[in-house]
Amino acid sequence: MQKFPMTAPGLQRLEDELKKLKSVERPAVIRAIAEARTHGDIAENAEYNAARDRQSFIEGRIAELEEIVSAVEVIDPSLLSGDQVKFGAHVKVLDEETEKESTYQIVGVHEADIKSARLSISSPLAKALIGRKVGDNISVPAPGGDRSYEILSVQFR
Repeated sequence: MQKFPMTAPGLQRLEDELKKLKSVERPAVIRAIAEARTHGDIAENAEYNAARDRQSFIEGRIAELEEIVSAVEVIDPSLLSGDQVKFGAHVKVLDEETEKESTYQIVGVHEADIKSARLSISSPLAKALIGRKVGDNISVPAPGGDRSYEILSVQFR
């Protein structure tokens, strides 16, 4: 079985989502299906069809989350150290074209969220950062052409 590296907060978010799906969403959609059945012929009942579609989505997501959670390998970045970028690191980079500084945490595929500055370990930028040190310049392929970054800091917290 393939293991997925993940931070403890990332695992907690997935477990919270799974719990909500099982304890709130699943019972609500079951009630919605039962209610829609009382409205007559289910073959032409839009509410029933919508509820069944929602149920299918919920059950699929529950199965997906259970599979992921069972294969997670939790890594605590605060126990790591060093000056090289690796999983869990908070990395501050400077976009050499725009002179804009950004800080990202390198996290697992299933917890990545660019809006929260959590960068998937499988992303092109993270792949370019892994193994590099403060002061290194990296080039990352992008749709509009390669982007160049300088690593300003690496922290494990």
